[in-house]
Amino acid sequence: MQQSIEIDEKIFQDAVRFYGTIFNIPPLASKIYAYLNFDFEKVGVPFDEFVEVFSASKSSVSTNISLLLNAQLIVDHNKMDERKRYFFINDEYRKIRFEKIVQKMQDELKLIDDLNKFKKGKKYERDEKMEGYISLLNKSIKNIQESLNKL
Repeated sequence: MQQSIEIDEKIFQDAVRFYGTIFNIPPLASKIYAYLNFDFEKVGVPFDEFVEVFSASKSSVSTNISLLLNAQLIVDHNKMDERKRYFFINDEYRKIRFEKIVQKMQDELKLIDDLNKFKKGKKYERDEKMEGYISLLNKSIKNIQESLNKL
């Protein structure tokens, strides 16, 4: 079996390091994800190609594909006339990723608000740095949500 997509080795290695770090995924999962980024025509990559290209066991490839599917980083499809599954980058993931970031910021704002309500009964100085941080969180949430609406 031949590689179905052409890759640039340096960009591939940079992508493997980047995605491994940003998504906190194992090396093989990062390689699979980085490899799929080169599928510009969205033809999909079959399971057997990963096994061959990365000289990995079917079990390892299967485990790492499952991890990527569960994390919603990739999706799979069966073509009408074949039993093979083809894997693709999940184009919706960028939106999902930023929705998760917004949710974490909103959760933090709620926690800060709860802490502020708790300490209101006590005598504490006004925290200007915290107020600046709260303002930054609110502006960031607003900016990200406006951008998400355009996706």
